[in-house]
Amino acid sequence: MRRSPAVAALCAAALGAGLLVAASPQAAADTVRIHDIQGTTRISPLVGQRVEAVPGIVTGVRTYGSRGFWFQDTRPDADPATSEGIFVFTSSVPTVKAGDAVEVTGTVTEYVPGGSSSGNQSLTQLSQPAVTVVSSGNPIPPAQVIDARAVPSRYTPAGDPAAQGSVNALPLQPRSYALDFYESLEGMNVRIGTSRVVGATDPYAELWVTVKPGERPSARGGTVYGSYTAQNTGRLQVQQLAPLSESPFPRADVGDRLTGRTEGPLDYNQYGGYTLAARELGEVQSRGLKREKTEAQAKNELAVATYNVENLDPGDPQEKFDALARAVVTNLASPDVLALEEIQDDNGPTDDGTVSADETLRRFTEAITAAGGPRYDWRSIDPVDKADGGEPGGNIRQAFLFNPARVSFTDRPGGDATTATGVFRERGGAALTHSPGRVDPADPAWRNSRKPLAGEFTFRGERVFLIANHFASKGGDEPLAGHRQPPTRSSETQRHAQAASVNTFVKKLLSADRKAKVLVLGDINDFEFSTTTETLTAGKALKPAALSLPPAERYSYVFQGNSQILDQILVTPAVKHFHYDSVHINAEFADQNSDHDPQVLRFRP
Repeated sequence: MRRSPAVAALCAAALGAGLLVAASPQAAADTVRIHDIQGTTRISPLVGQRVEAVPGIVTGVRTYGSRGFWFQDTRPDADPATSEGIFVFTSSVPTVKAGDAVEVTGTVTEYVPGGSSSGNQSLTQLSQPAVTVVSSGNPIPPAQVIDARAVPSRYTPAGDPAAQGSVNALPLQPRSYALDFYESLEGMNVRIGTSRVVGATDPYAELWVTVKPGERPSARGGTVYGSYTAQNTGRLQVQQLAPLSESPFPRADVGDRLTGRTEGPLDYNQYGGYTLAARELGEVQSRGLKREKTEAQAKNELAVATYNVENLDPGDPQEKFDALARAVVTNLASPDVLALEEIQDDNGPTDDGTVSADETLRRFTEAITAAGGPRYDWRSIDPVDKADGGEPGGNIRQAFLFNPARVSFTDRPGGDATTATGVFRERGGAALTHSPGRVDPADPAWRNSRKPLAGEFTFRGERVFLIANHFASKGGDEPLAGHRQPPTRSSETQRHAQAASVNTFVKKLLSADRKAKVLVLGDINDFEFSTTTETLTAGKALKPAALSLPPAERYSYVFQGNSQILDQILVTPAVKHFHYDSVHINAEFADQNSDHDPQVLRFRP
């Protein structure tokens, strides 16, 4: 019933637009069991075959989305690499229920959620099924426990020469690698005990837990993503099988506990990989996570912040403007300068050629004043229509808000969407030719991406230069739980070029004045340990302020249960003795005003 790794590799290479049905003209002559279908690699040895009367007990039914059911053999084999459960894709609402003993005839297929270009692993399933219910009310097969002792500490056999970039054809080693362990349970009934929530409930009725309490805990209950080679193996996505109309999904924040017993089939999906599809869901126990507040700046301190406000435009409800404004005043202590990302034009995603964001910024600054904050002024540059990426029609851009009672902006006209600002010497120091101005907007690195916004400020007689950024997103990167290990991070190429562009500009400022005080800040869309950050800091032109924080506090975003840095502030050597704070007010909470946490840096120029 097994096939060689070479055959497995051939089938893996044939995975097309999400579904593989390889030509295999004959079904097995004897009775086929589920473990025969699953095999010892990620690709079924019987892919493409029509199998007859495969027996098992139904362990879970899904009546929405990808409709179907899971069933599991009650007579397992002795091989820990072979799963005893499998998903049956019915397309219509299944008529079976948990506890039914069934015999299923169907075609063995490998379905890739998101299609083969996504990099996701495939899900072995039975398609075009004929189902016979033999009896009902049977005990569900005992659940396999997923806990800290069961899940290996090593993530994948990445680097194995036999893999040739993909782990699909490699024999599963569930006692050695976490992804192999989860794959060996694909489709089986599993359970977790009380577990810490590391990814808050999202709008799609799912959350993330960790089954490893001691695995890189953050200071507030999450799990910190520390490097590309040290994946957090205890993370597991949790969904529920009950329709939301029948059973609302629990609301949880990072650090809460999913208590008691959570049990159901182990699925694999496009948006997170291995997922416990809960037939029985535990209860959320709140730990009362609070939104942080940063310290207010002293009279002689300049406070600079960056905040991605997630596609803010006048079409958003006033409640969003008000909530963001309260955060600026209460949680960020009304910084002197605020670099904003994802400010949309005055009619948001309506694609009619509008590029001005004056109305967006007016409403936001007025909301801040109404919340008790200062009356901020702003500077920005309107982009060329549809040239900077983001939501179609939205024309997102960066903008500076500044408190004119505390800091002044040096206006030097001439900067526009396509004109690059430059550097010249003035009164023995560096200055910008255009302020506000864009950094090298013609560089191919910024094609279909947000161009950096540079501004020259004065605080207590000292010049300070800010470069607000929103680097290219991670869209197109392969998932952490994908079949290629390590995953291909194709989006890095553009960010590396963008980082080089900004680094070159910072060096021009330092060449004009080696003591220039420059802050590069914004949504860098990459980690503090990434090549993007290394490129930004090349030649010791900059240093990441986040490295001043303890490792357990280095994050601004939570993705698939990993607390990680995407938003950064980097400083030139002349910016000394600063205080840096990643202010956790959004990313860890089910109730979010943005999906990013703002960053604040205070220093004495």
